[in-house]
Amino acid sequence: MDMDVPTLVEQAREGRPRAVARLISLVEGASPQLREVMARLAPLTGGAYVVGLTGSPGVGKSTSTSALVSAYRRAGKRVGVLAVDPSSPFSGGALLGDRVRMSEHASDPGVYIRSMATRGHLGGLAWAAPQAIRVLDAAGCDVVLVETVGVGQSEVEIASQADTSVVLLAPGMGDGIQAAKAGILEIGDVYVVNKADRDGADATARELNHMLGLGEARGAGDWRPPIVKTVAARGEGTDEVVEALEKHRAWMEEHGVLAERRRARAAHEVETIAVTALRERIGDLRGHHRLDALAERIVTGGLDPYAAADALVAAVTEGAADSSG
Repeated sequence: MDMDVPTLVEQAREGRPRAVARLISLVEGASPQLREVMARLAPLTGGAYVVGLTGSPGVGKSTSTSALVSAYRRAGKRVGVLAVDPSSPFSGGALLGDRVRMSEHASDPGVYIRSMATRGHLGGLAWAAPQAIRVLDAAGCDVVLVETVGVGQSEVEIASQADTSVVLLAPGMGDGIQAAKAGILEIGDVYVVNKADRDGADATARELNHMLGLGEARGAGDWRPPIVKTVAARGEGTDEVVEALEKHRAWMEEHGVLAERRRARAAHEVETIAVTALRERIGDLRGHHRLDALAERIVTGGLDPYAAADALVAAVTEGAADSSG
């Protein structure tokens, strides 16, 4: 069903949640109107501060996200939340657990919460997350909180999508060692030890501080990730987390890191779109005589896979050039 994209964009800019929802639905569904949507949103983006939250299951990501929403709303900020849920094996959609935990913000017109399904996409993020972030940015959100699936080693992708990455841990879960194994010690800009009212919180913070210091080679002006202890369920320590986030944002702006991260994010997004388009074209060749002939030559030893891949890429790019000409 065709939608009036200019009207949707204008309504989204006015803060109408239904329009924002429909734009994100166009993104998730890879609508034919997606290119028009992105073209109209492009001049309206760049104002939102994107904060990614990640961590193992059970550390309190959703509760912490909700507490951060409350803190930013007290500061008068418009907040967008992109909660990336695991996909339901039955419906393919998001399980929506995050919306249940953030129900207190459901009636706030200054907050927009959207759950997205990973749909099998590795990395802890939905494939459409970058475009959904752009929709929330263009809709006037001052802060966009992206909560990722806590799935261990693949959750580090959030580092390529956020301005600031927050890694959450909790005492009693062996999270210090798990964080080191998962590689998320390298991607965190702010570390939060949640459920700090439990035994072992101080030990977890000390262990994390020790691990962050191992092999550290930072200069005098480099950013050293702070460790903040919180009890998100009671809102304790949330203001300190916001303060740490704002300090990191100021540091990035001063040192040109924020602009560089956003350029890298845009480059990654362009690359992903281009690779997806190439895969679709290669898919069109699947079963085509040219691909079958290449496969047959590999099986009989007449061609190696790398040379075959080069030939396939040449065929795809030649086809693209012919269609454009």
